[in-house]
Amino acid sequence: MDVKRDYPAVPIFGLPFSKMDMAQTVGYLARRIEERRPTQVVTGNPIMVMAALERPDYYRVLEQAELIVPDGAGIVWASRVAGDPVPERVAGFDLLHELMREGERRRWSVYLLGARQDVVEETARRLGERYPLVRIAGYRNGYFGPEEDEAVVRAVREAAPDLLFVARDALTTQEPWIARYKEALGVPVMMGVGGSFDVIAGRTKRAPASFQRLGLEWLYRLLRQPSRAGRMAALPRFALKVLRAGRNVTERPGGAGENGPER
Repeated sequence: MDVKRDYPAVPIFGLPFSKMDMAQTVGYLARRIEERRPTQVVTGNPIMVMAALERPDYYRVLEQAELIVPDGAGIVWASRVAGDPVPERVAGFDLLHELMREGERRRWSVYLLGARQDVVEETARRLGERYPLVRIAGYRNGYFGPEEDEAVVRAVREAAPDLLFVARDALTTQEPWIARYKEALGVPVMMGVGGSFDVIAGRTKRAPASFQRLGLEWLYRLLRQPSRAGRMAALPRFALKVLRAGRNVTERPGGAGENGPER
């Protein structure tokens, strides 16, 4: 089923990245909440794009999301190469907080799903302190398998939040999980937030502002977690692929999401 988009977007290898800035993105999602329209928000980065080009099932997940925001600095750069630049990076961590701020004004409710139990509990406590007018409708850890999916979906649906933040693995149990259950969940805005709960709970630190300004958050994370080297290897491959494609970076590669992985 094709997703109808009523906002400007630029395709990066066929995947539509929003050209709305942060304020416009928050306003758009506020309207979706008012209309109670299930909306999957993907905070897209080069690692996710490369995974999508290699996995047709994952490509379809991203392609069918109602909104993909340009989280990674590499996406912002690729849009410039395409000659159709996005106005700014819309980082998922910042978008989470902007939505919580808007939730203060509109008295929204939020459900937190993911990370370890101690982490999600601390995240709920800290968000509750920082945004007291946003109701924490519920929370639970992200360590559950397919056999528990039905119970988790039921718990979220019964809590009836306006926002659902999911902090699991973006390539396996986050975006694909949201896509599979977004209609059953019935939540207006569902967004994968990766490691954001760990940062909010104080378990890890976000990159300093200087790294953020230079688009080097990925380097900071790699320096702190060398175990991420394997996943980070997708970044130079993405850069090379964009350079080779040039203005054609907007085009969907043959086979992506259709007849198997790109060759």
